[in-house]
Amino acid sequence: MSNTALITGASSGIGLELARIHAARGGDLVLVARSEDKLNELARELESSHGVNVTVIAADLAQADAAKRVFTETETLGLQIDTLINNAGFGGHGKFYDRDLAAEESMIQVNMTTLTSLTHYYLKGMVERQYGRILNISSTASFMPGPLQAVYYATKAYVTSFSQAIAEEVAEHNVNVTALCPGAVDTGFVAASNLEGVDVFKHAKSPRTVAECGYNAMLDGKLVAFNEGALQFMLNWITPLLPRKTLLKVSRKAMEKAA
Repeated sequence: MSNTALITGASSGIGLELARIHAARGGDLVLVARSEDKLNELARELESSHGVNVTVIAADLAQADAAKRVFTETETLGLQIDTLINNAGFGGHGKFYDRDLAAEESMIQVNMTTLTSLTHYYLKGMVERQYGRILNISSTASFMPGPLQAVYYATKAYVTSFSQAIAEEVAEHNVNVTALCPGAVDTGFVAASNLEGVDVFKHAKSPRTVAECGYNAMLDGKLVAFNEGALQFMLNWITPLLPRKTLLKVSRKAMEKAA
């Protein structure tokens, strides 16, 4: 059976580790990110170490037509995508009214719109073949509003909700959809999102452990996966009971930078 996975944001962090995990299990790959050089380097590593076939597609997923171009290229190459991993995403720190609107719109494009489009393009084939897996990288941020990361938290709320809804729609077609909701992860996300000095990232987990958690949850057909039991307990049993204004203050404090 074909076992090709397409991974966005595959040049570093969680995406890179997911690519290594899939290749180690004998799966072919389509790697998507902006950095073609990094993707080619990873492709050589995986092909040499595991004897798999790796296709590189350099694309800026902040562009409105990126999802269609990626899909068209895989179709032209005759590649059947059995596993779609929507990993690409980024955040940004600061008060919404102070932040650059273009940066927020790009975040919405990558975190939500391109993810949605890629899912739509590849899900059709999975349903027709009666087999497929989708792993959407969301966040524990998806379970509450996020002052100082207002748009990022909102985009992740969309990803978690969207993933669960389509999971129910396609379950009868032997297609699984999983939302991975990690806490803080030690990746380039911190620097790219101007989050240096935020306390929660001092205890960030490694991208490898988060990738393993997500990949195994996808194979097990889990709906929502957490990489930390304490966070799962808090989000399921404590935060829903907090008054809304209290929750907002707690959420904001978690994102404030150390003086």
